[in-house]
Amino acid sequence: MNVDDRTAEHTGKLRAAGLRVTQPRLTILAALADQPHADVDTIATAARRHLGSLSTQAVYDILKALTERGLARRIEPAGHPARFETRVGDNHHHVVCRSCGATADVDCAAGYAPCLTPSASDGFVVDEAEVVFWGLCPSCQSS
Repeated sequence: MNVDDRTAEHTGKLRAAGLRVTQPRLTILAALADQPHADVDTIATAARRHLGSLSTQAVYDILKALTERGLARRIEPAGHPARFETRVGDNHHHVVCRSCGATADVDCAAGYAPCLTPSASDGFVVDEAEVVFWGLCPSCQSS
């Protein structure tokens, strides 16, 4: 997909979510598409390369808006900074390397949301299960 097509796609997503289309929002969506599971520092660095300057608070605000409107997903593996991705709405899971923190998507464990059924839900209606698999990535295995 070329840059113009991607910009048009992101513009459409922002508008459909009821968000104003701004260059910082477009840039952050592009950074998320290019670097799934990126933390805020990585996203901010990528955005600043394109925009020149952008405050860290602006990055947090944009990520919050994108997450609240369903355009991004925030994941928080234990002991790691929050990460963001644009793969949303399918209740997938993640595998995280214990050594370097590399993160990859893992499709739903049982096929249908919420993927896992708790032994007791205490009256809750469960609509999502968040599972994190831990191990060593191929690079760390060979080190």
